[in-house]
Amino acid sequence: RVHLAESGGGSVQAGGSLRLSCEGSGYSDGDSYGTHVMAWFRQAPGKEREGVANISPGGSPIFYADSVKGRFAISQDTAKSTVYLQLNFLKPEDTAMYYCAANCQGEGRWDAPSTYKCWGRGTQVTVSS
Repeated sequence: RVHLAESGGGSVQAGGSLRLSCEGSGYSDGDSYGTHVMAWFRQAPGKEREGVANISPGGSPIFYADSVKGRFAISQDTAKSTVYLQLNFLKPEDTAMYYCAANCQGEGRWDAPSTYKCWGRGTQVTVSS
């Protein structure tokens, strides 16, 4: 079973930056990190989980939510089975639990949670004004 472990969350002031990491493990024979579409989602209290960014095997295409374009950047290191999310110019409205996801053979819209069958447990990002 694919296991995803996020790290890098924390508390910052508005305008600050964070870098989230998500390392994958537990791939079965014939499977590997490089075969999966990877994504970051976030969920604030009382709100639905929303897609933040998505990256395909090989590095493209990449998709971003309109709310984070120009501020966040997704990248990956396939050799390390790790996907990253660089968060810049953070705003209080970016405060949420951030989750890493892998499609694990799922299909659908890049920003639909139902597309992804494997999830991490999340890392909290808190931005103060």
